[in-house]
Amino acid sequence: MVIVDSSVWIDYLNRRHTPETHWLSGPSSIRAVVLPTLVLAEVLQGIRHNSRFRQAEQFFRTLPVVDSFDYSMTVQAAVNFRTLRALGVTIRSTVDCLIATFCIENGHQLLHCDGDYDYFERHLSLTVLHPPPLPVP
Repeated sequence: MVIVDSSVWIDYLNRRHTPETHWLSGPSSIRAVVLPTLVLAEVLQGIRHNSRFRQAEQFFRTLPVVDSFDYSMTVQAAVNFRTLRALGVTIRSTVDCLIATFCIENGHQLLHCDGDYDYFERHLSLTVLHPPPLPVP
């Protein structure tokens, strides 16, 4: 399964054309996507207009939603943060640590546009979905 980070969902909802949103717009992508409640909250809280909030919330209801940030997963996220910090990398977001850890522990791929996840990929075996570049018009 693929976890889509809020960085991609925000671009997708704002109709930005990136390799990640192009993949997400593909016919088979939605069947592969699972939405963690933490990502859902992060995306929805950033929407300013009520009508766009309602549209996004209705769209997200069509996706399978998971909530797996229990005690052990939260502790593992802290361990991962500390591991990276010992390597000289400080991750800016607790949410990113939780999402990366969720993917690592459950064998999910992550689709993202956030450089902090590169450290999880490089040092902690996070599997990242790297879509091909956009087609040239």
